[in-house]
Amino acid sequence: MTALLLTIFFVLLIAGAPVAVCLGLSAAVVIVSEGLPVSVLAQRSLNALDSSPLLAVPLFIFAASLLNATGVTTHLFDLVRMVLGRIRGAVAQVSILVSLIFSGVSGAALADIGALGKIQIDQMTRQGYRPEFAAGLTVAAATIGPIFPPSIPIIIYASVANVSAVQLLLAGIVPALLLTALLMVQVAVLARVKSLPRDTIAARPADVARKAAISFPALLAPVLLIGGLMSGYFGPTEVAGVTVAYALFIGVFIYRSLTLRGLFEALKDTTTATANILFVVATAALFAWVLTLDQVPMKVSALLLGLTENPLLLLLLVNILLLVVGMVLESIAAILIIAPIIAPALTMAGVDPLQLGIVFVLNLMIGLLTPPVGMSLYMITIITKMPVTRVIAGVMPFFIPLLLSLLVVSAVPALSTWLPETLMNTP
Repeated sequence: MTALLLTIFFVLLIAGAPVAVCLGLSAAVVIVSEGLPVSVLAQRSLNALDSSPLLAVPLFIFAASLLNATGVTTHLFDLVRMVLGRIRGAVAQVSILVSLIFSGVSGAALADIGALGKIQIDQMTRQGYRPEFAAGLTVAAATIGPIFPPSIPIIIYASVANVSAVQLLLAGIVPALLLTALLMVQVAVLARVKSLPRDTIAARPADVARKAAISFPALLAPVLLIGGLMSGYFGPTEVAGVTVAYALFIGVFIYRSLTLRGLFEALKDTTTATANILFVVATAALFAWVLTLDQVPMKVSALLLGLTENPLLLLLLVNILLLVVGMVLESIAAILIIAPIIAPALTMAGVDPLQLGIVFVLNLMIGLLTPPVGMSLYMITIITKMPVTRVIAGVMPFFIPLLLSLLVVSAVPALSTWLPETLMNTP
């Protein structure tokens, strides 16, 4: 059963079919060939979508679209430029920090690139940075978004692996800050080695104060979101709803830049993105169910635990597996297929479920930067009209901080577990 499933899947994938079609069609063929009722197709697909945490996905996408429509990204970029001053490589450092700030609302790497990519690249190239460097840094910094809450991949992982979504979102804060710091260190090193340009912006204290006042409502959005999670009064879905309400409020009453047309565009973008994501969720759930029917999770668990029961070695093996998988599978599909298979084995071996979730997602976010399926690479080529080979050349230096952060998060469980344990008194 599994051999037929995987054969059909990879044949369709090589033929160029969308990943969701590969997952759903291969599972459907196996289900029909095994004589199972066709009604299983609809039942299993719809069951996968009947999840309260998944309701947060369209809400966070909508909130990010609304904030982007209000023009807050430009205000944030200008504010951080004014604060950092004219240090060498300042605009590159600004790009990383703005990605961190905006990730407190967007929840997805591609959303960060769509909202910030053109602004970041235009600002850097205008200052004299090479286009490849600007594009590479932009896609590398976008990996912060799916680690820092809110995170759509983390919410989906939590729903699949039966982990508390709130705790897992909180677990991503420290690793995301570590990743931000390592990217900034890398830029500081490159600034000295390659003599990166200094920022030409000149700002008086009064200008900084004025821009800070303008940007304050946007800066408050991630604070409210994380505060809501930490308080325990809101789950991911409730926080997502509050974030949408806040984005509407500041867009209409504070910035007064959210037009009716902008609202409809945000709704259209949200509908398209949500449909794409949930289609993958439904078909991947069907695919995973067929694997479960053939007892693949139990077989893989036995295989992994037969190799070693050392948690660190198991995490190393999983890292290698996921880095390879991230090159050929879209991240959400990979979570839905692989997490139910390997999470039980690693949890049984003593790997903390929160640490495993962050390691899992971080691996797949690095996969967004690797061909042939690296969606971040292709999205940035659309924005810049630059050949993908040049973008890959630009992103290569930033694999150092990305892989280093993955290694540290894998080796030090406390980076993922300390904050949720401290805030929520988990055992």
